[in-house]
Amino acid sequence: MAATSPLYNQLKDAEPFFLLAGPNVIESEEHILRMAKHIKHIATKVGLPLVFKSSFDKANRTSSKSFRGPGMPEGLMILEKVKVAYDLPIVTDVHESIQCEEVGKVADIIQIPAFLYLLVAAAQTGKIINIKKGQFCAPSVMENSAEKIRLAGNPNVMVCERGAMFGYSKLSSLDPRNFEWMREANCPVVADITHSLQQPAGKKLEGGGVASGGLRELIPCIARTSVAVGVDGIFMEVVHDDPLSAPVDGPTQWPLRHLEELLEELIAIARVTKGKHRFQIDLTPYRD
Repeated sequence: MAATSPLYNQLKDAEPFFLLAGPNVIESEEHILRMAKHIKHIATKVGLPLVFKSSFDKANRTSSKSFRGPGMPEGLMILEKVKVAYDLPIVTDVHESIQCEEVGKVADIIQIPAFLYLLVAAAQTGKIINIKKGQFCAPSVMENSAEKIRLAGNPNVMVCERGAMFGYSKLSSLDPRNFEWMREANCPVVADITHSLQQPAGKKLEGGGVASGGLRELIPCIARTSVAVGVDGIFMEVVHDDPLSAPVDGPTQWPLRHLEELLEELIAIARVTKGKHRFQIDLTPYRD
């Protein structure tokens, strides 16, 4: 098995946690560069290691009218410009195994959006692999998923919790118990505090059709809980400077103007919690 990468070791050892953040999808080169500049400034100011996130293609959309992004060739070119201009590691997702090699030439972390058949192809790039738990999966399956990456020769793996389905168009908020159970995967555990509040196809559009809704106002609640439990990383996959105009997942986009304020609060919580350490329960009889 290959050695762990320096970035993986940095993220694994990050205190109090690391941050994956950015606009959900590439809207334009100008917008993505502007967002990278502002988010890096904030992350540096509050002292958090940052990996910048954006997607070149939101392929998992139910409507043919949904904005998907610029596609892989142009999208990777833009992400490489971000990487060079702001000296930032990049995380982006893949949707087909044939994409893994090319994406691995630019991205430092390859994200698997619950399409588990991609694991081996992604692992073979040698990049860090962030596996998002499917909303239909129990947390226990992530142990096997992480092991599949390692058996392909890649020790650089992390697992991401992002809620569970609870009826049509409903994602239940993150279950804090899952973070404890997902630690059995023996790798960093990440909380997706934005997409976990998505309501797939839960918003009716004027003129017909549906789009994703969401509960943006609960992002601080989920974030506070996740940090108190002791996650290794916070994933804010949807941060935007103009959420009401965002072409994708607007209802769960966190306003850029509030990013620093929220991160400062989360850091304060993380510094006093013992959530990363399992409580040692003594069941011997109590005696005065």
